[in-house]
Amino acid sequence: MTGFAIVLILLSAFFHASWNLLAKRSSGGVGFVWLFSALASVLYAPVAFIVLLWQKPDLGGVELLLMTGSGLLHFVYFLLLQQGYKLGDLSLVYPLARGTGPLLSSMVAILFLGERPTPLALLGLSLIAIGAFLLTSQSSPNGNGTNHRAIGYGLLVGTVIAAYTLWDKQGVSTFLVPPVLMDYGSNLSRTILLSPVAVHHWRSVCAEWKMHRWEAIGVACLSPFAYILVLTALAFTPVSYVAPLREISILIGVMMGAKLLAEGNTQRRLAGAGVMVCGAVALAIG
Repeated sequence: MTGFAIVLILLSAFFHASWNLLAKRSSGGVGFVWLFSALASVLYAPVAFIVLLWQKPDLGGVELLLMTGSGLLHFVYFLLLQQGYKLGDLSLVYPLARGTGPLLSSMVAILFLGERPTPLALLGLSLIAIGAFLLTSQSSPNGNGTNHRAIGYGLLVGTVIAAYTLWDKQGVSTFLVPPVLMDYGSNLSRTILLSPVAVHHWRSVCAEWKMHRWEAIGVACLSPFAYILVLTALAFTPVSYVAPLREISILIGVMMGAKLLAEGNTQRRLAGAGVMVCGAVALAIG
């Protein structure tokens, strides 16, 4: 893995944890997802237009299908993530989702895409997975089972992360869709998909904008930028290296949950995040 790829992924990790903090503070739901998707489609339109003119990519039916499919996968991802945040802490749902995703995507990349990480990289992958589950092994303090439901959503989100990571990897590396256009097409297709629902529930969308406009704007700015950085790295770096190293964002997310949201189990969750950091370092060296 090159130093440039590592820098891209580390920057992405910080921005990714930051937009998840904003998403946790919102009330979530389809209205919020449509708001930040529509905002992102508007904000990044000039960037996408410049890339389209500059690189002149060959965007045929397959490429458009890949962008649309990415939008559908991300739509499911955002809805599951928002529901998970309604039920559990940022420092619980976020690390479990982020830890499950690279574990699954790297296994698929190794088994079916012919990628061959080194033994040290495999050790790093194992440490990342172990750390993620250490973060979530604390039982619910109130005994009402809420954490178990949140963990379930975290696992589902992780599965979708694995799916869209592999899907988008094919788009940017095999079919050479520019990362900016891949993400923009995903945002635009998600906006179009949700528009009928948003129009039907326009009052709730307006209420969401009134209460959480800054959160929506923040997610609209940070989420695409963070993922564009990852897609750029994926264009010249194997999935089995990029996906796990992204999980450095878990440490950032846990610290944000502890310091900014005053969530519990801080020491245990930070310890688990530390194990994941060691795994990320081993993966990067490997």
